[in-house]
Amino acid sequence: MSDRETGFVLTPEFVERGYNNRAAVADHEVWLARYPELSAATRARHTHQADLRYGRAPKETLDLFLPETAVRGTFVFIHGGYWRALDKADFHFVAGPLLAQGIAVAVANYDLCPTVSIAKIVDECRRMMVWIAREGPRHGAAADNVVVCGHSAGGHLAAMMLATDWDALGLAQDPFVGAVTLSGVHDLKPLVLSSMNSDLRLTNAEAARVSPVNQASLSQAPLLIAVGGAETSEFLRQSQLLWDAWPDNARPAAAPLFLAGKHHFSVVVDYADPESELTRATLELFG
Repeated sequence: MSDRETGFVLTPEFVERGYNNRAAVADHEVWLARYPELSAATRARHTHQADLRYGRAPKETLDLFLPETAVRGTFVFIHGGYWRALDKADFHFVAGPLLAQGIAVAVANYDLCPTVSIAKIVDECRRMMVWIAREGPRHGAAADNVVVCGHSAGGHLAAMMLATDWDALGLAQDPFVGAVTLSGVHDLKPLVLSSMNSDLRLTNAEAARVSPVNQASLSQAPLLIAVGGAETSEFLRQSQLLWDAWPDNARPAAAPLFLAGKHHFSVVVDYADPESELTRATLELFG
């Protein structure tokens, strides 16, 4: 298989090195264990509404945290796990610093591969955003100042929200004012050769169809494209690909935001730090 831009021949071995983050990060288990620990501490400090249903499928639910002050916006977080693993409860830690700034935080689940396809997951996330727009205010969230964010596979899903015809889904305007893709996968074609494709079940045609880089952005919302500076060369390239594909949306304007020293598992923990570059850049999207 050849890369669509460089002509470089992709091999299963190259793809495994570039996309197997657990193999690339020796202490990944330490970080994966830290997520639920940080999230438990967040739940101990902040109450939340659990398992609000945005659709009929088994995992079409979200957890909603509300700030103690007046709500001035809503942060919607879509977790990673290569579309086939992890859970919203693991990522409650993203809420704390944003709640302190008057931002409600919704952390979403979705059905996982191989039970459903990636295209189906994209549709579920679209339903979730429609729910935020229509039902969020009834639960205390703001619907007029929303930022949608995702990490890893969630970054892909967040980006696909910009490639959505919201009018066709019954909304007069985008249900968000900004978006963040953090260490996202934006060209899925290499994953056809990956060992995980036994779960993802991607063909070349399907991978192209659900890749943001092959879609036109239908939104004018700014998109923060961020990635850990210590990630594999393929994840650095994936962020650059989307920055090149959607220059009118891409933030920062000069280049993707490379977060120095952060690998694929540590980069998302920056959301637990109110002073991190990632947290500050995300808050700027709310205006």
